[in-house]
Amino acid sequence: MSARSISRVCAVLAAGAALAGAAALPATAAAPRSPIAFGTIQYDSPGKDDGSQRSLNAEWVTVTNTGRSSVNLKGWTLSDRSHHVYTFGGFTLGGHTSVRVHTGIGRNSRTDVYQNRRAYVWNNAGDTATLRDNRNHVVVTKSWGHH
Repeated sequence: MSARSISRVCAVLAAGAALAGAAALPATAAAPRSPIAFGTIQYDSPGKDDGSQRSLNAEWVTVTNTGRSSVNLKGWTLSDRSHHVYTFGGFTLGGHTSVRVHTGIGRNSRTDVYQNRRAYVWNNAGDTATLRDNRNHVVVTKSWGHH
């Protein structure tokens, strides 16, 4: 057998061994997809941006649970490109429900929570909203305008 033939036989045997080894490995399960998504984002408060609580609270992000089961959002964070971060306190989002995260000051309820800020967060010309779980994994992002 020539050296060239021996090289081909070795290559075929190595490829076969690699395929057999790969077939013996257990399949890795994909991470479950989160039922949490962004709904509408009102990044440009209607009317004049006068800094009033009414105007600040007209800037909001909708977080929606598209699944049937409730999801505990405690410790989850919502942030923008400029690193303004809102952290959810003890809040559970029911199945097939949404919550609006308002920029300004207000009283939290099952449908509305407030960042308690006195300045706008979302850039009207372009920004990115990022929602992370309590392990800092990105769950969802949404961008608009110029990046």
